[in-house]
Amino acid sequence: MSIDTKTQTELEAAAFRRLVSHLRNRTDVQNIDMMNLAGFCRNCLSNWMKDAAEERGLAMSKDEARAQVYGMPFEEWKAKYQTEATPEQKAAFANTPAGKGQH
Repeated sequence: MSIDTKTQTELEAAAFRRLVSHLRNRTDVQNIDMMNLAGFCRNCLSNWMKDAAEERGLAMSKDEARAQVYGMPFEEWKAKYQTEATPEQKAAFANTPAGKGQH
C-alpha cells in the first residue's frame, strides 16, 4: 500500500492520540511496569513530545508536555494514581537499560 506523506502523518497522529487516550484510561498501569516491560513510559512520551516541539522551534515545558500525555498536571496524576514501587519492580528496573543509565 502506498500512502502520501500527509496521510501517513495523520495516521501516525491518530495512533498516538489513541495510545495517549488508552494510557489515560489505564491509570492502574504504573510507569515502572511500562519501563520494565516495554522500555518506555508516559514520561518518555512526554519527553518525545517536548523534543518534537523544540525541533520545530516551539517552546514547550516539561510540565506542559506531561500534561498533554497525562491529561492533567503530572503532580495531580501522581497523587491520584502512582503507587510506591515494590522491591521486585525496582530490582527489575535496575536491570533495564534505563535503570543502568542508558535511557
